[in-house]
Amino acid sequence: MAAPIDLELKKAFSELQVKMIDTQQKVKMADLQIDQLTRVQKHAKLTHAEITTLPDNTRLYEGVGRMFILQSKEEINNQLTDKQKTADEKIKELEQKKVYLERSVKEAEDNIREMLLSRRGH
Repeated sequence: MAAPIDLELKKAFSELQVKMIDTQQKVKMADLQIDQLTRVQKHAKLTHAEITTLPDNTRLYEGVGRMFILQSKEEINNQLTDKQKTADEKIKELEQKKVYLERSVKEAEDNIREMLLSRRGH
């Protein structure tokens, strides 16, 4: 005769499954955001490298919507540096978020293992 289904254990497993799916989606989203920020960072770095080779009196324009605004070389370099810093900070935040999410799933798995072991012990 089959053992009766432990409703508490079944509920814990379903909660873990929901939590794991949710966490996996959040981790994928964080990975996509990190990839996008890395591209932004790389683009800013390459643009900065190209601009530094130009003479100081070169007219530089920043694209804003459908128009271009005349900017000084220094202003554009500062904007590119800020863009790189912002992207770097956001990447660090997202990586910390990923670590936290993965740790929370691991803790939930450990709790269910402990529950299973305590059920077997009784």
